Amino acid sequence: MRRAACVAVLALWGCGQVAGTQAGSGSAPKQYLTRDALLDPRICESCHANHFTDWSMSMHAAASSDPVFLAMNARGQRETHGALGSFCVQCHAPMALRDGMTTDGLNVGSLPFQYQGVTCFFCHSVSAVTGSNNAALQLSTDGMMRGEFNDPIANVAHASTYSPLHDAHESASASMCGSCHDVVVPETDAGIERTFYEWAHSAFSGSGGATCVSCHMTPSAVPMPIASVPGAPARISREHDFPAVDVPLAPSSADADAAVTPTSQVQQELGNGAIQGALCVTGPPGGSVRVILDAVGVGHKWPSGAAQDRRAWAEVIAYSAGAVIYQSGVVADGAAVTAVQGDPDLWLLRDCMSDAQGHLVNMFWQAATTEGNELPALATFSATDPRFYQTHIVQRFPRNGAKFAQMPDRVTLRVRLQPIGIDVLQDLIASQDLDAGILDAMPTYDVPLAGPTRPAQMEWTVQAAAALSYPADDGTIATCVATPDFNISSMLTLATNHTTCSP
Repeated sequence: MRRAACVAVLALWGCGQVAGTQAGSGSAPKQYLTRDALLDPRICESCHANHFTDWSMSMHAAASSDPVFLAMNARGQRETHGALGSFCVQCHAPMALRDGMTTDGLNVGSLPFQYQGVTCFFCHSVSAVTGSNNAALQLSTDGMMRGEFNDPIANVAHASTYSPLHDAHESASASMCGSCHDVVVPETDAGIERTFYEWAHSAFSGSGGATCVSCHMTPSAVPMPIASVPGAPARISREHDFPAVDVPLAPSSADADAAVTPTSQVQQELGNGAIQGALCVTGPPGGSVRVILDAVGVGHKWPSGAAQDRRAWAEVIAYSAGAVIYQSGVVADGAAVTAVQGDPDLWLLRDCMSDAQGHLVNMFWQAATTEGNELPALATFSATDPRFYQTHIVQRFPRNGAKFAQMPDRVTLRVRLQPIGIDVLQDLIASQDLDAGILDAMPTYDVPLAGPTRPAQMEWTVQAAAALSYPADDGTIATCVATPDFNISSMLTLATNHTTCSP
């Protein structure tokens, strides 16, 4: 069904305001939209056009059409002889599973539009959280759409009610998001995604913190009506594109011609003070580099989410008189960082998975344990608390403590990120579950360390570093360039992160 035909269904009702039709009111309209109609996000578009446009560009809309999801699910079902079952689709196409339209997600591409992805109806029907992972959510059967306002406007489309699970100011809202953003392998209890757990054990879950919605649903700059209802009050609206590090690699199910989330938008979100740090050089005599990173602006570890598939690393290049005298982490866009040879100093941030015998595995259904070396989440907001600086993670270049034969006069740093590692994609291509063309669609980001308006590359020179220094671990004074207001403290945690995973 084309979108125009779907919208025509709602046009029979219009978006008119109707008095006395909300929760707790004394009367109800003769007829609301049916459940079948409300299942379709295109019906929601008539009254919530901005939200629909946002959602259509999001990973929620693309959750069941994303080619990496489809490839992993297909391979997992095959390699487990179907035992994987609903493990993936319970989060990626939850209404399809709950309405019996699929059992394993293998047929999701042929399902009606309203059963693909994470839809408006699913999120706004959640009435209870029954667990901390694997889509442990209870949906209401009362037909009310839940939201963050305690005075919803009456309308002829659906009943509405307030829910703390949908309120950015309530910690309960994080538990709703966390139910799908913490993923545990049932047979082994291996936590392959731990974003909610990380948030719950960070400063952001306490007083003065922020919920998932605070960061991933940007509030509008000015109040505006939430729906196209006559007389609707202006409120602070929230965008529904849920920006993070992933981008749809194919048009979402919202429209065959829909634009995907622009890489520039994700780049900007990555640069909003999420990662801060410093680039320092020790010596003389000789010289070496110290990179300090802190995920101070992130409410969880970094990278997070499917961290076993993510690849983040530091690129460090030292120069003298224009010539390269040292480099680590130099990886071409579109190349696999795990394929780098002869780079013992590579600082690679990721999760690693092992099976029950301790052997490294690449696919989550094989995992019995996980081992992570991401940047830790902030433990406290108090700069007088020693824990504030324990998330300052420093890495030495060279890692073994050696020094360059000569002092560099220029050093550059880039923090780079592949949302899904090229090596993971290559593995799925090799098993013939993923089209090789997806390699060209996977971006490699440069993560701005000093905010979205500054260059992604940080550069040390003798002149630029003259005003900032600290006593380094090699007995010399390290001079540094740093992100604005970054506090170089002696309480630095030396990174023991490994190039590849420990066997």
